[in-house]
Amino acid sequence: MSRPADDNHDGEREDFDLTAPVRERRRRDAFGRRHGERSIGQNIAMIGALGWLIVTPTLAGLFLGRLLDRSLGSGITWSAGLLFLGVVLGGWLAWQRMHRP
Repeated sequence: MSRPADDNHDGEREDFDLTAPVRERRRRDAFGRRHGERSIGQNIAMIGALGWLIVTPTLAGLFLGRLLDRSLGSGITWSAGLLFLGVVLGGWLAWQRMHRP
């Protein structure tokens, strides 16, 4: 079901273009018919790979942060900042991996 047209700033009505999402859905359906669904083993492997993609940058950030905090005597400033940066980087890497065909 399409959404109703909205008024733009000039008071004119705009219709939403639904052809792009429909084309994308058809493309994905055709890809699924050609290649089939992934096996259970492939899904488990994907979960493991995503886990490592998140854990590795997180631990690297924590290790580097602890090293800097010890050498600079800065409490947990670097540890917290680099831990957060590692989690964000790991999440982004996992997101990129999940959306790769």
